Amino acid sequence: MLRVAAIHAAYGSVPVLNGIDLGLERGEILALLGRNGVGKTTLMRVLIGVLKATSGTIELAGQEVSRLAPHRIAHLGIAYVPQGRGIFPRLSVLENLKVGTRARGDGKEIVPEEIFVYFPVLKARLTQTGGTLSGGEQQMLAFARALCGAPKVMLLDEPSEGIQPNIVQELGRLIATFASERGIAVILVEQNIDLALQVAHRATIMEKGRIVHEGRPEELRDEAVLRRYLAI
Repeated sequence: MLRVAAIHAAYGSVPVLNGIDLGLERGEILALLGRNGVGKTTLMRVLIGVLKATSGTIELAGQEVSRLAPHRIAHLGIAYVPQGRGIFPRLSVLENLKVGTRARGDGKEIVPEEIFVYFPVLKARLTQTGGTLSGGEQQMLAFARALCGAPKVMLLDEPSEGIQPNIVQELGRLIATFASERGIAVILVEQNIDLALQVAHRATIMEKGRIVHEGRPEELRDEAVLRRYLAI
């Protein structure tokens, strides 16, 4: 579904990504782990086209997308839920969801009814402004808005940040459901190691702009591996 080959990227003259290679199958969840500042969010920004790679290729379902504008990439099927949620606080819940439908490649602008099967709390708050929702509800709105675009791939950047533990568990369940029921491939950047390893099929660790370790989630529960790559 997604193939990334030899991606390099920089902010000005400062290199941040140094030859990233990864692949993602339909319905697969990949946890992307690493200390702060190693390039995880930068990789997300490159995949959605906000930051252009200086070299390398990105293919979505076999189509080269690394040189396309962000809105074109969104139409082709990559959705991004940024750190901090990125909802429109002054728009209503329904208006936020309708914004999400504009990413659909088929031009349909109706919010799918199944969104409210996944997120029943949002149906009761359609006229409420996004900024008045709780932190957990805002994160659900961000997820729901991304789903309204009918994505093939979802990029989730720190979805558990600032969320109470019981909601974190619900978000983990929802991520697994999107992947299994809708075949959405997911890249999950997450500091909550337990959440990441609970839902992921594979996990990779970044260090200094490179992928330095990859394995199954159970392998990355090894304390020696966690201390080596993730300890402060």
